[in-house]
Amino acid sequence: MIFRQLFEKDSSTYTYLLACEATGQAVLIDPVIDTLERDLRILQDLGLSLAYTLETHIHADHLTGSKKLQAFTGCKIAVPALDNLPCADLGVQEGIPFQLGQIVLHPLFTPGHTSTHHAYLLDNGMQPVLFSGDALLIEACGRTDFQSGDAHALYRSVTEKFFSLPDETLVYPAHDYEGRQLTTIRQEKNRNPRLGNDKTEAEFVAIMQGLKLPYPRKIDFAVPGNQLCGQCPENVPEQYRGPCDVVELPADLRRAYWLGDQG
Repeated sequence: MIFRQLFEKDSSTYTYLLACEATGQAVLIDPVIDTLERDLRILQDLGLSLAYTLETHIHADHLTGSKKLQAFTGCKIAVPALDNLPCADLGVQEGIPFQLGQIVLHPLFTPGHTSTHHAYLLDNGMQPVLFSGDALLIEACGRTDFQSGDAHALYRSVTEKFFSLPDETLVYPAHDYEGRQLTTIRQEKNRNPRLGNDKTEAEFVAIMQGLKLPYPRKIDFAVPGNQLCGQCPENVPEQYRGPCDVVELPADLRRAYWLGDQG
């Protein structure tokens, strides 16, 4: 398997590239519209074909790159089936593996940050790997104070589904704001200040209710845009519109991605 952890600094978002070496097909988990060119160049450099984009949830802090990537590569868009997005090609759900060549991801329904959030578990033959989305971060977790968030549900998702995984499970989150890249289930059980050390549900809910976090600066255009798989709404502010206006790739990428030559 080919694996890359990629970072978008404005929203501190991690995108994950997984590819099957036998087929040369790749999937991008939680791509960001701002890094469209970077992602296409990495795929080109590695000689890979993008088969799917795969979302953990409808994001409020960035626009997904799924629709733009589909326009330039012909890839399919996969999202949690519960989101019921007409723009998606595939709805994923717990109990039905997502397979790409020799790569098998097991969706885990983990509501709380949003009501339809899914994480993805990979067994690579050595140790389990969890792509936790926004549900579990490094010594933190996703917000529960907007967009169908529910602190009670998030507590159960983490403690019942994530913390029941083997302690050595590697955890790759959708965000980190302090330059960290990964954690483990054991570390989060021991060190997560919100959920670790056998915090009770009542303690966790009180912590989440007391955070007093600022209003997400991109939510008003990111959520409606992501409900359209990354189509930019009219209300995207000028300072964020650059990636929305990309209709043609640089010449070297156009040669690699013939769909771009067709507009």
